[in-house]
Amino acid sequence: MSEIKTGEELLRVEHLCQYFGRTKAVDDVSFSVYKGEVFGLVGESGCGKTTTGRSIIKIYDITSGDIYLEGKHVAAGILSHKQAIKEANAKLKTAPENEKEALKKEIEKQRVELKEAKRVQKKEKVVDKIQMIFQDPIASLDPRMTVREIIAEGLIIKGEKDKKLIDERVYEALEKVGLVREHAGRYPHEFSGGQRQRIGIARSVIMRPEMIIADEPVSALDVSIQAQVINLLNDLRREYGITIMFIAHDLSVVKYFSDRIGVMYYGKMVELASSDELFAHPLHPYTKSLLSAIPLPDPDSEKNRKRLVYNKLKDHDYSKQGPTMREVAPGHFVYCNDEEEARYKKELSR
Repeated sequence: MSEIKTGEELLRVEHLCQYFGRTKAVDDVSFSVYKGEVFGLVGESGCGKTTTGRSIIKIYDITSGDIYLEGKHVAAGILSHKQAIKEANAKLKTAPENEKEALKKEIEKQRVELKEAKRVQKKEKVVDKIQMIFQDPIASLDPRMTVREIIAEGLIIKGEKDKKLIDERVYEALEKVGLVREHAGRYPHEFSGGQRQRIGIARSVIMRPEMIIADEPVSALDVSIQAQVINLLNDLRREYGITIMFIAHDLSVVKYFSDRIGVMYYGKMVELASSDELFAHPLHPYTKSLLSAIPLPDPDSEKNRKRLVYNKLKDHDYSKQGPTMREVAPGHFVYCNDEEEARYKKELSR
């Protein structure tokens, strides 16, 4: 999948799959994130947004696929190779003699690829360059640690031993996110929800990462506090040149904050385009359904707003041909088959 390049590529995700048993949380998702941009990832609860972010930062061992950071292979699927070896061994027991040699070669090939995937997964670290802001500002902070200990933990793990330097970096991070030095000695329960989220942001920023994965960082906050946190992230992005992957289900926030947006549904990426293009010309029925759910500030318009309901079985006919991710316009990708692609292109040409 090629994309219209808006800058130097920082992160590339290829055919990412993350399965938990029979549950396909993320299923064959590919996209790129470019340096300095905000890449929005939207969709309803349970669609795989958070799992995608956690897979990128290697909280999970991915099932299959590859992740590249600045062109370097940092994550590879392990479970898919194990499953392929298991299936080939099972076939080998009952296979006729003329097929056994091919199966043995396949097993050896999978073992070589599994070994390389394990090496990549174990050796290549991403936490120095990618940090994550978690959704729940209460659960993501250790209640037994002071704010100083929480924010400095990453530096200490990295090997920094100069206490004076650590304290100065902690104070600098606190002030950057709108808190004061005196807050360093307090515990998380002494802060409001918005302040806790700022602590989480400070914990990420102190590592001077190249990219931050913000997992619904404002969903648990009041609207006024949401604006403050979004503006804070914008300021940090401009000051440090940080690239942000912004995961959310509030489309109005995503439109304001993101350069490009990927829409996910049931583990699949169904549409990917620039923010302006996606809102001006949504093509996939699910994207249209999401956009129709955005409340309008105008009472008259709100009365006449028509809510579109997405029904996968009704809106698509994949009995003859299944869908794939296709570029229907420069930089605008939609998950569709030949018939839908022709219809979407016609819709854009009007």
